[in-house]
Amino acid sequence: MKFAHHTRQHLLVATAIAYALTTAAAYAEPVDASAPAAATETPDSGNNGIAEGSDVIVTGTKANEIAPVTASLQTTQPQSIVSRSFIEDSLPATADFNQIALIAPSVSNYGSANGTGLSESKAQIRGFQDGEYNVTYDGVPFGDTNDPTHHSNTFFPSNTVETLIVDRGPGNAATLGQATFGGNMNLFSRATRDTAGFEGKAAYGTFNTYLLRAVAQTGAIDKLGGTEAVFSTQWVKSDGARTYSPFRSWNVFGKVTVPLGAHARLTFLGTYNVNRFNQPDKDGATLDQIRQYGKYYSLNNDPTSQGYFGYNHTRKTTDFEIIKFEADLGAKSSFENRAYTYSYDNETLSGSDVTAYGHLDKNGQQIAEVNTVTLTLGAKAVAGVPGYTKTNKYRMYGDIAKVHLDFGFGTLTTGAWIEWSDTYRQQRDVDLVTMLPNYVEKKVANPATKVATPQNIKFDQNSNTNHTEEFVELELRPIPGLKITPGFKHVDFNRRIDAAYNQTTRYAQRVSKNYSADLPFATINYAATPTLSVYAQFAKGFLAPSLGVLYVDTPGRSTVAPEKSTNYQAGVVYHGQRLSIDADVYKIDFSNKFASLTSPDPGAGTIWVNQGSVQYKGIEGQITYAFPGGLAVFANGSRNYAKTDNPGFMALQVANAPEWTAAGGILFKHGPMVFSLIDKWTGRQWFTDPSQIVTGDTKSFNAYDAYRSNGYNSAILSARYELGPVRFGVEVNNLFDSKRVTNINTGKTAAADQYFYQVGRTVTGDITVKF
Repeated sequence: MKFAHHTRQHLLVATAIAYALTTAAAYAEPVDASAPAAATETPDSGNNGIAEGSDVIVTGTKANEIAPVTASLQTTQPQSIVSRSFIEDSLPATADFNQIALIAPSVSNYGSANGTGLSESKAQIRGFQDGEYNVTYDGVPFGDTNDPTHHSNTFFPSNTVETLIVDRGPGNAATLGQATFGGNMNLFSRATRDTAGFEGKAAYGTFNTYLLRAVAQTGAIDKLGGTEAVFSTQWVKSDGARTYSPFRSWNVFGKVTVPLGAHARLTFLGTYNVNRFNQPDKDGATLDQIRQYGKYYSLNNDPTSQGYFGYNHTRKTTDFEIIKFEADLGAKSSFENRAYTYSYDNETLSGSDVTAYGHLDKNGQQIAEVNTVTLTLGAKAVAGVPGYTKTNKYRMYGDIAKVHLDFGFGTLTTGAWIEWSDTYRQQRDVDLVTMLPNYVEKKVANPATKVATPQNIKFDQNSNTNHTEEFVELELRPIPGLKITPGFKHVDFNRRIDAAYNQTTRYAQRVSKNYSADLPFATINYAATPTLSVYAQFAKGFLAPSLGVLYVDTPGRSTVAPEKSTNYQAGVVYHGQRLSIDADVYKIDFSNKFASLTSPDPGAGTIWVNQGSVQYKGIEGQITYAFPGGLAVFANGSRNYAKTDNPGFMALQVANAPEWTAAGGILFKHGPMVFSLIDKWTGRQWFTDPSQIVTGDTKSFNAYDAYRSNGYNSAILSARYELGPVRFGVEVNNLFDSKRVTNINTGKTAAADQYFYQVGRTVTGDITVKF
């Protein structure tokens, strides 16, 4: 009841703010008429391939027309903008948003072990892991409800993305999200056009991979007041790179923009996605499995094994809807409001331990997989195949309102965000042969009622989040070309569990925890010339603890507080007619790292505390030079330091944080011909957490160093040729056939560690028809 009252209070506050905002005026930034036309940043018309569909404006120079990544002269933090043209011309059609973002400096990723877009991937930005940065779609932050992590190929396949912008920083006060901490990956939906058109694509490639796609633009419909709409559907079918790992995906997307007179607009957006695939819940191949079955072992065809493909399958269903209202209330006034909802439903059947299959003894002899189940409580175990069912489903609801008010020498931006969620999660042990309950869990009784928990239930849990943010920022323009923007944001975040059987404890618990933060921001951008700007940023970041903090017997004994970051960075952007270049330096202090331990207090059990700090710092840059005739060369790179910063411990690079990244290539776009060759290098990194490595402890350091990777690269060769309305394309992904390790999921023993490798060279051909 207390939580419900808290929710109603926030809803009333947000409603009052939204009502107040609808009466306010907003600022639409004027174009500097004195700037030369060639250097003025203007919204893209859809012809030059830069930042289509987003609100970011980019200089229309020759270099930026062909650059794979660029930055705005008005940016206040390091930024990489990836256009739809680059997505279409140079990347696999099955690419997920992490693959799109990979071209940016300081971005690395792992996963996609079944092929590009055919299994999930995880991206890192400057070494910050998924869940430590925001991902947004048309300005709406999205992520899981137990922690703000993301499913890269589940919500937004590439046919739904027009532009992607990587902001390497927490943004300003108006930047929203659960993880306003290590950066932002901003996706923008496919843009509607004022002219009608249709595009159909068919592709076929390695692993018997099919892709069919259709995109239809209605153009401006005069009878409906200029209403524009775009609709898309995409179907993917593949056998996958890994053994017995087929993948199926279907997506539909629609967006309708309705003018409401001359000064208002209403946009409706919706997308629905279904993925079906065979994969164990805890994925990856052990070294024994790799020795016997190769680097791309995942599942087998043995029905007596927990790794049998018929016992390991998942269906993920998602939807995402936004209603956006925008209004110009005067020459320099506007208001916008986004109401949204989205859902995720993961239904999985999996073997309990797929690492046991193919295990060898010290003499290299096969050890039989031991499979027994307990079908009657208290009875002896019998032959069977142990596994479990898993459900993870949630729906999010939210609303974002923003207003801008211009008063000549400055602009005031203020607004609020409210979001809440309902989640249901469960896991139950079963015999995969008969699907009967398998009573193998430890005996647990509710400490209050003494009622025993069924020994086939791992957990059965409902949970909620309730999240509000209020923000204000003031952009001051004391002299021409200079913008100074201080800002402030207040965050309230509540987690609540109402579980019949809580995860880990396995008995009924009702637990709630509130977190809050006050976050100051300050940015500066100075346009020294129409083609050169410099910027600097100071920002505080915030990340609430995950739901797992409440999976303990005595939550009140935990002292864990939100993780915090303090960000300092500065950079420069130059947009010449043929040369585009930007560079930056940064330093980020990260404190309050989450950790769990056994409480010294008798009977308290596991508790969560803040233990440890990490320091991030580095230098980044990107450059493109456009030659006459449509040829361009580009390069970008970063040197990234992401090391633990704790007295008495060695300063070691954190897990999955490359020490450097680099990309380079050539692009040619002239007449009917499009060609590109790009390569991305990911530098040395480690695949294990160094937090327990003590100074001078050689044994533990050697264990840490055993999980070192010296890096890897992946090149993509792409060629397209247009013949009238038909476009023919061929693409070679991972041109040099690199098959190095990209990640290791560490188990309880080294024998149970699960390895992931780059997928080798793949070839895809496609035909696109436009009219």
